[in-house]
Amino acid sequence: MNIFDILGPVMVGPSSSHTAGAVRIGLVTKKLLGSVPVKAEITLSGSFSSTGIGHGTDKALVAGLLGMEPDNICIPESFEYAEREGMEVTFHHENIREAHPNTALLNVWDKHGRTVEVQASSLGGGRIMVNKLDGVQIDVTAERPVLIVHNLDQPGHVAEVTSMLAHKSINIATLNLYRDKRGGYAVMVIETDQNIPASSLQWLKRVEGIIKVTCINLGEEEEGTEHGLSFN
Repeated sequence: MNIFDILGPVMVGPSSSHTAGAVRIGLVTKKLLGSVPVKAEITLSGSFSSTGIGHGTDKALVAGLLGMEPDNICIPESFEYAEREGMEVTFHHENIREAHPNTALLNVWDKHGRTVEVQASSLGGGRIMVNKLDGVQIDVTAERPVLIVHNLDQPGHVAEVTSMLAHKSINIATLNLYRDKRGGYAVMVIETDQNIPASSLQWLKRVEGIIKVTCINLGEEEEGTEHGLSFN
């Protein structure tokens, strides 16, 4: 346990679970998309739906999608920033079955046509759990770098990915494999101790049989650099 487990995160309030956690969910979704979205459809579930508006959960999620951190003083004005950048945002309210009480489902698109669907929950103290990515259960906290590889269920893909990581001196912390059926669609979820270089991600995307590659790296500049956003 560290001091932030006791005091909570440095944030713009009022709630670590409904505000700070929601910002992190939006920010992680932006990282998984790889750019600032131009369109977002957000479903609020459980207490995110019933009490989230009063705690600014909706503004916090949009702030994260824009690249703001939980301590950014501009979070309350995130709707204005989103409108200025031409981001179309729609909110829905629905109870997602078997989901944590503080859950949001985000479907987002960028200007290049890329899309990602993220279901994540806020666990308290600013911590989150990404439960699903594009409908696949992954359950990662995003507190370590994460590499997610969607591929055809064929021999050799695990070896190619792990060999690439070894070549780049990237240590694997956890590795989980999922598939819908034998010979069908498979997903690798790999938590690492080091960030994954962009060049490695581009190499993986060119490997035959790999359908999609997404990544969450830590400590990168997230202040809306693609669109030149400024929140000062």
